[in-house]
Amino acid sequence: MAMNHARSIRYILTAKEAGRVAHQRTFATGKAKKGSKGGGAADAPKASTLSKEVKSSTVVGANILKEGTDPKILPDSDYPDWLWHLLDKCPALSELRRKNIETLAYDDLKRFVKLDNRARIKENNTVKAKN
Repeated sequence: MAMNHARSIRYILTAKEAGRVAHQRTFATGKAKKGSKGGGAADAPKASTLSKEVKSSTVVGANILKEGTDPKILPDSDYPDWLWHLLDKCPALSELRRKNIETLAYDDLKRFVKLDNRARIKENNTVKAKN
């Protein structure tokens, strides 16, 4: 079907017209703007209209409800202790291998088992891929 369509177009269009049609670019959002690449100024971020006081006291953009407000930032004492440890660096597998397994904390031991298992699976997969 596509071949028949291509043949009919070939006979209708001249070489010059075919080149123009083949190299014509279409856009999903209407006509292309002349003289600009990628929209430029139209896509630039707008200056914020929020005051510094509002920015420092609320979590801007955290509201997902239509008729809600952004939550207020509370003092650090109102948040649970575990929250402050989420971004702590975890030891790497090489560092865990250097330590004595019997003296590792439960969380470190759990991480060691997970990372060691992942490393063995990767190694087995590379061996199988070579064969």
